[in-house]
Amino acid sequence: MLNKQTANLLGLCQRAGKLLSGDAQVKNSIKERKAVLVLLAADASERTKKEYYHLAKANSIPIIETGTKLELGWSAGKSPRAALAVSDENFARGITEIIERGEA
Repeated sequence: MLNKQTANLLGLCQRAGKLLSGDAQVKNSIKERKAVLVLLAADASERTKKEYYHLAKANSIPIIETGTKLELGWSAGKSPRAALAVSDENFARGITEIIERGEA
């Protein structure tokens, strides 16, 4: 489950233009190494998860499984999303710290 603090930070990230969503956009950002962090919905299909984990590992980009597709989409102001890519170090660090503290 995505907590309010993480959702708020994702919303700020979106407004700053540092959050990428949509399958093609996220995958391209990983391949081009523009993504600093990838957030993957816990309820994404196993095929989708496998694909994103493989792509992220091949490009040395950390991936965190958190929230649902609905929660990730809502926090980005979009329809449900299986994955989001953060393209800013500071936002990525903030999101990672919240999740690691167990607050997400």
